[in-house]
Amino acid sequence: MNKIAGLLIVISSLMTAQQQVSLSDCEEAFQKNNLELLAEQYNINMADADILQAKIWELPQLSGQINAYNPQDHKVFDVGHAKGAQITQLIYMGGKKKNEIAFAKSSKELAQLQFSQLLVDLRAQLRTTYYNLYYEKLKLENTDRQLGYMNDLLAAYKVQSAKGNVSLKDEVRLQSVVIQLNNDKIGINKNILEFEQNLKVLTGITDDLEPTLSDSEAKDILAAQPFGDETELQKKALENNADYQYNLKLIDNSKLYAQWQKSLNVPDLNLGAGWDQNGGTFKNEVNLMVGIPLPLWKSNKGNVEKAGFAIQQNQKNADFQKLNLETRVQAAYKTWKTQYEQLSGIKSEDINNMETVYNGMLSNFRKGNVSLIEFVDFMDSYRETALQIYDMKNGIMQSAEQLNQLVQTKIFY
Repeated sequence: MNKIAGLLIVISSLMTAQQQVSLSDCEEAFQKNNLELLAEQYNINMADADILQAKIWELPQLSGQINAYNPQDHKVFDVGHAKGAQITQLIYMGGKKKNEIAFAKSSKELAQLQFSQLLVDLRAQLRTTYYNLYYEKLKLENTDRQLGYMNDLLAAYKVQSAKGNVSLKDEVRLQSVVIQLNNDKIGINKNILEFEQNLKVLTGITDDLEPTLSDSEAKDILAAQPFGDETELQKKALENNADYQYNLKLIDNSKLYAQWQKSLNVPDLNLGAGWDQNGGTFKNEVNLMVGIPLPLWKSNKGNVEKAGFAIQQNQKNADFQKLNLETRVQAAYKTWKTQYEQLSGIKSEDINNMETVYNGMLSNFRKGNVSLIEFVDFMDSYRETALQIYDMKNGIMQSAEQLNQLVQTKIFY
């Protein structure tokens, strides 16, 4: 009785470790728990800190002086007769602070675009991994169903082969089918473990995940059509793709940086006031102090030239990203369209007919109406076709997600 109770506890714990999740559940957990996304958020916070720092002026400087030695009265530290104090403040000229703040704000916009792109990339990775896991689970279910029948059949043939009622050659033929199915199962299980691991990292959910995508939901996703043709999708991608927008914003950012560097060539003003007890023309005199560097040469000339080259470089990079994005959208659209048309050529009746023939072959083989060679050939063909159909459906979802990742706006209906 205790053994039975212990077994039930083990089974219960295994069942609870398997968590059924919808795609929306995964996306919600991803938003809350993804460590890479949470870490990237700090770049925006640091950019806010850079803006705050850019607004801060240099601290005023206070200095003082006292007498170290009075040669007239031969006194050391004659503080009572000779001392003074000054206070100075650096005054930025040429709009330095304004340009520095503008550059810092632009850098924050870049950090936000980087965050947006990472969010898009990780969400696309989440969705594609979810679909991969969903179809691998279906492939495993189909393979297990075939294995269940073929293992029973092989066991029966081994008994009959030992009695001499069937040839060893027939047993080996069945054994080859079982080996191939087991090999398929090993590959499928390996993929499932990999996809589950990726999904756990993306969502922060530690339990094994079981996709709950229904057949109707999968059919709706497969039947979805994009708005417009590849030209329209390219246009939308250029308007919405965060990675491309980042490269465009980088041009503005480098222009603001160049403007800031140019303003650094303008000499700053040191303004202050000083008091001297006996060292000046008058006793206890108060003086206005003004200091400015002599602009004999441009002290920041090299950085200005470097900033100018950065503008040209970022412009070329933006041109490249534009071409790259357009070609990637074009390729993704053609890939989706090709896969969609291929799957559309397979009607639901064809799949139903394949299942009907499969069940018929099993039944007729049991009755002896189908030879072993015909049966094995059909089973091998059915095994490959079933896996290919799952891969075709998954391929459509993967290419659709790639389009979504590139265009970054709603394009399917």
